[in-house]
Parts: sequence; structure tokens; C-alpha cells
Amino acid sequence: MRLTPLRTLAIALALSLPAGLLIAQEPAPAPTTEPPPAEETPAPAPDQAPDQAPVEEPAPGGEEPEPTPEENAAAPRDPLEIYSDLNLFGEIFDRIRAEYVDPPDEQELIRAAIQGMLTSLDPHSGYLPPADYDDMREDTSGEFGGLGIEVTMEEGIVKVVSPIDDTPAARAGILANDLIVEIDGTQVQGLTLDDAVGKMRGPLGTKVEITVAREGVPEPLTFELERATISMRAVRWSMEGDVAVVRLARFSEQAFVGIEKAIKDIYAERDKAPPKGIILDLRNNPGGLVDQSVYVADAFLKQGAIVLTRGRIAQESARYDAQPDPLDAQLTDVPLVVLINGGSASASEIVAGALQDHKRATVVGTRSFGKGSVQSIISLGPDGAMRLTTARYYTPDNRSIQALGITPDIEVKQVVPEEFQGRDEIIGEAGLAGHITIEGQEETTVGSSVYVPPEAADDAQLQYAVRLINGEETDPAFPPKAE
Repeated sequence: MRLTPLRTLAIALALSLPAGLLIAQEPAPAPTTEPPPAEETPAPAPDQAPDQAPVEEPAPGGEEPEPTPEENAAAPRDPLEIYSDLNLFGEIFDRIRAEYVDPPDEQELIRAAIQGMLTSLDPHSGYLPPADYDDMREDTSGEFGGLGIEVTMEEGIVKVVSPIDDTPAARAGILANDLIVEIDGTQVQGLTLDDAVGKMRGPLGTKVEITVAREGVPEPLTFELERATISMRAVRWSMEGDVAVVRLARFSEQAFVGIEKAIKDIYAERDKAPPKGIILDLRNNPGGLVDQSVYVADAFLKQGAIVLTRGRIAQESARYDAQPDPLDAQLTDVPLVVLINGGSASASEIVAGALQDHKRATVVGTRSFGKGSVQSIISLGPDGAMRLTTARYYTPDNRSIQALGITPDIEVKQVVPEEFQGRDEIIGEAGLAGHITIEGQEETTVGSSVYVPPEAADDAQLQYAVRLINGEETDPAFPPKAE
């Protein structure tokens, strides 16, 4: 058989490297805050002395018994076996290059193989090509080069919801309800919302021409805008009477600063008087950065653990604690309700779980998504990045919510319109193929609703939380009582 350079290199590496460099050693168990469980000693058989080791019967015919699948999995593989598998990959790669009906893109083939390797691990690991890596960094930073317009799509037309304060769009005079009809001379009609937004975003300092139709103005208006750094708004707040409602959409780098600003603005509007209560709305918040979840939980806690992470290597195992600060001192006597549903995942569950375990908040709604794992983003330079699951996280009471979710203290379901009934529920993490399992832990088998009405007056969960804080509803879980 002809050895290609790739296969020759794989075998040469296997033969030349010392075995100690090829076999990954199992790291020592990461230190935890509690002692490891004691090992149980099997009860002796009736005819065996308690201190006598069991004697294995020889296999019939003197043959060695076949190793069990568990023994095979536990035993380290021979380096030559591993590199033989890489040789197989090289052989298949060569056959595709030589014999596929059309000449393939070798780079795309290799990236697809990397993607397949990572996605085979769990639903949250994966390969990020350079463009996707850029999008991910923009998403987590909460900043991008753009114009500062929040938009929606109505009947194929891009409509301005509102310009963001102190942005190029706001300074130029673009108003809410303006209809964007052209971007750099291209008709918006027929574009998707993502396509239209993509045309408005771009490198800082570059210019874009926007044409809008405005009610009451007979002729279209044209604006030439220069793109600037725009911070996506992660937090919005409103008042339901004397109750503050703080909506956190995602845990980007703007999450904590948004919470901090919202609290400051709420007190300023009320002449420094505290609200009667705060509702922290985490429904359909998909998560984001772990450090932001710690900061947000710390805003309402003065001490104690917020989240525990445990991984295979020591640096992935950590405990994050709350610290006393002026913000939590300001809020210490303000009742807190957290809203969750089937779309509340990851960092949202860290915050809800921490506030629930510390009896700082009453959690209302329906069960959360159940994503109890942490992903590290590992840069690959010009080749993008890999997203790799490196740890599981646990709430302060040492609860894993993986494939189980946070169960609310008070379950409140929405009144779902007929057209959405049966389509508003998701099983969550437990419904994802290949999700990480935890031995001995139960998993969710039923769905949890993700429906939130567009109008606050129709929002059963929100209105229940308001009545709870106002004393119009009562439940043993509110206010929570620290043990």
C-alpha cells in the first residue's frame, strides 16, 4: 500500500515520540469544598471470611475472559492505535481529494472534520470559523460598529423601534416608527431583517446612507451616517405601580453595567426612595458570560457562594463568592422576585439558582432550560476558535441543574393563545441529542413553556409577581425565609 505524506507523518510520530508524551495522564481530582465520599466495601459472601479477598474462577479451557466495555474504556489506548486511527483519517481524506466527483475544498473538508469531532462530544462544543468567531465576540461584548437603531420587521418593511441615545442615528434625527426603505441605494423590500441589519453594521468610521419614510412627511428623508461603536442594550426597566421590573435579555459584557444603571435610574425617578419590590425578569434569556452572571447575582447578595464549577483540570474548578458592596447594601431590604421559563438557560440559571439557594429571591414561572455546563472559547488564531465544554457548574447548595433545570418556588403558567398551544413548550437540555448526563441524576421528561405575552397586562407570570409583592397574593415561598 502506498503511504501518503500525511499517513507517513502520523506513523513516524507514533514511533519517534516517547510513550510518556503520547499518553495523557489523568489529572489529580480537583479540590472541592467538601470531603470525597468514602468508598464502600462490598459485603462478604456467606462462605467468605470478612477480610478475605474474593477468588476469581478461571475461565473454562484456561482462556482469558474478554474485557468488559467498561474495562476497555478505562484502559489507556496504545499510542500506535491512536495514530493508526489518524492514518485512517488521512486515507479517507486522500480518497476524497482524488476520487470525489468534483474537486473538493481541502480547507473546508478539514474544518468539517474538526466540527464533527467537537459536536460529537456534546451539543455545546463546536468549531467557530473566523467569521463565526467574530460574530460570537461581538455578541458577547455587546458592542459593534453600527448606527444605533433598534429595528423590527413589519410586513416586509424594516421599522425603527427606537434610536439608541447618543448614537449616530439619534443625533441625525431618526425617529421611532420611521420606515427604512433604502440602505446605500438598495431597496430594503425583499431583504430579511438580518440582511438589513448586516448592511447597516460595518467598520467604525465608514459611512452609510439611509432613506426613511416618515408619517406626515410627503417625501422620503435621506440621512448620511457614520458608523460608531454601539453598545447593545442588555437591560430594560419599567414600573408597575411601585414595583420595578428589570428585564435582562442576555449576559453580555453589558449585563452588570445595565443592571447597575437601571437600579440607579429607578431610585433617581423615585427621588431616592426604594421601590416596593424588584422583579428580575430572566425569561427566555439564553445566558452568556459566567463572570457577568456572578456580578449580577452579587448585586443582590452580600456574601456566600454564587456558583461552583468543576472540571477535569484544576484551573477549571473554582468557587465564586459574593462580596459586600454599596449596591447590595442599597437593595438589602427590597423584596425580590425572579421570573424564569423554559428559555432561561445557563447564566440565567446560575443567577436564579444562587438567589433561590440563599433565600434572597422567590423564583416564579416555569422550569428553566437545564444547561449546567461551562464552555471555554479557545482561540485558534487566524483559523477561528473552538468552543469546548470544560466544566459543570453547581448552585451554592451543590445542585447540578444539568438536563433538569431550576424548579420555580411558585409555578405560574401563561395563558397561551390557541395558535401557539402545543408549540410553546420545549424539553430543554434533556431533549438535545448527545447532552451531558450525570450518573444517578434525574432528567426532565416534560416540556416547559417559553411563551411570554407581548403586553404586560396579559403577562400572567409578571402580574402574579406584582400582586405577590403588593400583598394581593400570598404564598409560603414569599418572602423567602433564610434558615
